[in-house]
Amino acid sequence: MKEITKAQEDLLKALWEIKEGAVSDVLDSLSEPKPAYNTVATVIKVLEKKGYVSHKTYGKTNVYFPVIAKKEYAQHIMKDTFKKPFQWLAPSDGIFFREK
Repeated sequence: MKEITKAQEDLLKALWEIKEGAVSDVLDSLSEPKPAYNTVATVIKVLEKKGYVSHKTYGKTNVYFPVIAKKEYAQHIMKDTFKKPFQWLAPSDGIFFREK
């Protein structure tokens, strides 16, 4: 799973809440101050490229929906959170964890 920014995560959360929607639906579900329509559209496209969101097309309207479940994303975040504090540790630093 690719990392996402806070703004991308906020829009993903909005999509989980509304289940699916056009850019205008996602924008309507956000609290004030709301980003510009074009900003929301761009961020959703980035989420789609990263594999978090997909869309169906009805006429000229794209309806977006999350393809990553909230639970799956939460598990990924938890794993990532527990890895990061120890990334600076390396065997070359002379720091090892041993079982007693």
